[in-house]
Amino acid sequence: MKNKLSLLLLLFVPACLCAEVLTSPDGRLCARFEKKTYTLTADGETLVLPSRLGLNLDNRSWEMALGKRDLAQYADWMEPMVVDSVVYGTEVDETWTPLYGERKQVRNHYNRMTVCMSRHDKSNYRINVEVRLFNEGLAFRYFFPEHPAAIFHRVVADETEYVLPEGTMAWANQWAQSPIEHKPVSELEYAVEVPLPLEYASGKWAAVMTADVDDWCHSKLKADGNRLRTEMLSPVDVVTYAWTPWKIILVGNSPADLLQQNDIVLNLSEENRIADATDWIEPGKIMRETTLTMENAYRTIDFCAEHHIRYMLFDWKWYEPCTSHDGDATKTIDRLDIPKLCAYANAKGVGIWLYVNQHALMRQARELFPLLREWGVVGVKSGFVEYATHRWATWLHDLVRLAAENHLMMNIHDEFRPSGFSRTYPNLLTQEGIHGNEEWPDANHDVNLMMTRMLCGAADYTICYYDRRLKNTHGHQLAASMSYYSPLVTVFWYDKVAQYNNEPEISWFEQLPADWDDTRVLEIVPNSHSVVARRSGDTWYVAVLGGNEAQTVTVDLAALLQRKSLQVTLYEDDPTVDTKTHIRITNKQLRNKKQQLVKLNLQPRGGAVMVVK
Repeated sequence: MKNKLSLLLLLFVPACLCAEVLTSPDGRLCARFEKKTYTLTADGETLVLPSRLGLNLDNRSWEMALGKRDLAQYADWMEPMVVDSVVYGTEVDETWTPLYGERKQVRNHYNRMTVCMSRHDKSNYRINVEVRLFNEGLAFRYFFPEHPAAIFHRVVADETEYVLPEGTMAWANQWAQSPIEHKPVSELEYAVEVPLPLEYASGKWAAVMTADVDDWCHSKLKADGNRLRTEMLSPVDVVTYAWTPWKIILVGNSPADLLQQNDIVLNLSEENRIADATDWIEPGKIMRETTLTMENAYRTIDFCAEHHIRYMLFDWKWYEPCTSHDGDATKTIDRLDIPKLCAYANAKGVGIWLYVNQHALMRQARELFPLLREWGVVGVKSGFVEYATHRWATWLHDLVRLAAENHLMMNIHDEFRPSGFSRTYPNLLTQEGIHGNEEWPDANHDVNLMMTRMLCGAADYTICYYDRRLKNTHGHQLAASMSYYSPLVTVFWYDKVAQYNNEPEISWFEQLPADWDDTRVLEIVPNSHSVVARRSGDTWYVAVLGGNEAQTVTVDLAALLQRKSLQVTLYEDDPTVDTKTHIRITNKQLRNKKQQLVKLNLQPRGGAVMVVK
């Protein structure tokens, strides 16, 4: 209440104050901005020590071209900037409904302020730092007010730093689809991706993240001792007014806290821009057909319809050559008739997706997308796309906009990671950017994905089920299909219809939703296990993802449903079950809270799932 009152009374603060302080609505987090630096504390503990703010620009070419030829040049563009004022906004507390997601209602609750800076010379250069402090963490970005002489701004470096206490550990990816490294921040040898989870000696957790990355380049973090420096992968040219992506420091007492709070990325992104989105954007499960024959395509479509799989994908080589500018995605290979297959599939309630490589997308997207819609195709999976520099990041986001104009959903594969753009353009259902099942990771890696990659949004993990190359159990695969949130759930990635032998646990995939009313992250223990519960209607689905070692995990179902009696269907590994997948299905009536404290004995590299009514 005290902080809220101060925000209402102190809407404008003159620059004479040495430092400005903003607290979160619950008072637990405190951000302090002083002399172009900032700090962040949580419950009195300093998580980010005084750290540099700012950008570096090189505008000399445009200054010369526009007649501003006598402006002083500085090695550090921010050096002559002076804080003119600090503007406090009123507390924001609102709830909004996403088109789809991990929950039907998202709360957006924060306190805010803007630090306004300018040069006191003839340049008319200004920059603001816009700050929002949520109960879940700190977010800030840089904003360029419109320049009166229309000098274009060329950002050549992001000087934002994160200075961390000694002993802080990181869970890091060198690239988006890399394995995860766990080591002290000071020992990170290469630039690493965001989100970057941080584990403090005190037991607290944080994660450095970004949101609203649209008209900007990709950035990484490079360690210099315990200092993380921002590394832009290319310069960025902007026309004022303009803004940078949001920088986020997510804060929690456990890895589960971080994942539970990842709505902050959506809250910092712009609202839905597709007016008729509900008419044609639909989450669902998807299976691919790999033989590229009409016979097997019909068979796979029938399988999808029978087992409630909403979509079927033709992956690469339905046109050739895929990885060349000489490929023509407006023409299929001779043995396929995609319009005919689309008509057949649509009649059965199955939509067809097509893979298109970057070469064809660059050359043909404007003619190709209307043609695909004419054929009856509902979605495009873009493959091997470049995503790093300002040029390619902008191109890829514009491609999603073009797809929306043609009523096509999208799934971006390879290095692209989400930053909330699916709120603005929800036709972007999902993306890869994950070291997923195509790479055959071990079970510990899969558990650790829950507190690393999954922090920033939906991931296409490409679940495999029958393939002999699997390192983990089938119970683990069932759990993975729900643990990793995605409104487009890929199942049977390397599998074929012929491999199905009426395994009873396929009922799990049949009933698994792709859109949720609520989600609760109950537990994440690195290199051990995770427990996630998701609700659809009155039914809870629970996934327990196990690590490499055998273990016992206890799940309190009474915390999900306050009922005297629960009906539970349990799917778990059991080597004595006489099927090739060795999954036992048990139906139980749990009649009291003691029974509802369910103990699961997980196999090595195992997992289990439950349906609770």
